[in-house]
Parts: sequence; structure tokens; C-alpha cells
Amino acid sequence: MPSVIAAAVHVELVIKKSRFIACVEPMPDRAGAQQVVAGLRAAHPGAAHVCWALLAGGQSAAVDDGEPSGTAGRPMLDVLRHQDLDGVLATVVRYFGGVKLGAGGLVRAYTDSVAQALLQAQKVPIIKLLQLRCTAPYALEGMVRRELDAAGARLDAVAHGDDVLFEFSLKAEEAVSLRIRLGNAGHGRIAWPGMDQ
Repeated sequence: MPSVIAAAVHVELVIKKSRFIACVEPMPDRAGAQQVVAGLRAAHPGAAHVCWALLAGGQSAAVDDGEPSGTAGRPMLDVLRHQDLDGVLATVVRYFGGVKLGAGGLVRAYTDSVAQALLQAQKVPIIKLLQLRCTAPYALEGMVRRELDAAGARLDAVAHGDDVLFEFSLKAEEAVSLRIRLGNAGHGRIAWPGMDQ
């Protein structure tokens, strides 16, 4: 199950006199990631590189920022993928210490920087919610509310018209069993507008 991290975590490694300042943080999109990277560049004007990787669905990215191609951004992204994360930005600010690391050394340095930060990060599973709506006669309002509560659904809105309209969010895997329970308890009087019956 994919996870996101709860909060930003920073670590610093020194490898052959180069400083690697790594951060992993929750990030939903590329625009936000680019703002963070711009802020790091401004905060670290003497840094040789500000490399980053974003794993966020279709907005993922891997940027080497002047390091040899494939030695920074891609390895950082691979660490995020290996940890089954989503919605996470990894950044590494490098201050060059005068000793060249070579391609393999760079890959290890950037990989280790991100991995060390992730060791300290709290991971939170991503739970996909389904938005649903149903209508019920007034006489069944209490029963529907109890069933929604028992299923762990979040009640988003209730509207009273000819019937009672419930809009709620629920874990996707719970939806089918809830519909069956409501259908049985309501003896066919629960309707699901916009959904196939």
C-alpha cells in the first residue's frame, strides 16, 4: 500500500569533504516542488548543486542539476519508489568539498542521503476514499446514519427534500458491502443517484 510521509525530515552527510543536506517532505505536485527547490537555491547560494526527485503520480520528476546525467535525481527517485511512497519530494543540496566522487560515488551519496532521511520519516498509508451519495425516505434516516457510522464513512453533507440525500466518503473497499447492507436494511428504498443500481 503506498504511503506518504507525515512531515519533513532533514539529514546531513559528509562524504569525502562534500556536504549533502537532504530533506524528504510531503509534496502533492510539481509546482510546489519547484517552489521548494527555488527556496533552497536562494537559501544556499554557495551550493554546487540542488538535486531533487518528486514521486507524485503523473507529476513525478528527477533533476540532476548539473551532476552527471543519472547520478542524482534518478537514484533519488528510485529510493522513493522502492519505499512505495507517493506525494513525496526528496531534495539534496550539495556543497562540493574538492574531492570528485565519480559516477558510482555520486549515485551512492545521493541514494544514501535520501535513504537516511527516510529512516527518520514517519510513513502514513494512503487510503483512497470513494465519494458516494444515496437517498432514503425520512423513516430510514436514522438507520442510514447508523450504517454509515458503523462502516467508518465520513458524512460530508445531508440535504432534506422529498427524501434525505446523504453525501459521504468511504474507503473504496468498503463501498460494495455498505451498499448491500443498506439495500437489505432499506428493503430496496435506498436509491443511489448517479450510480448504476
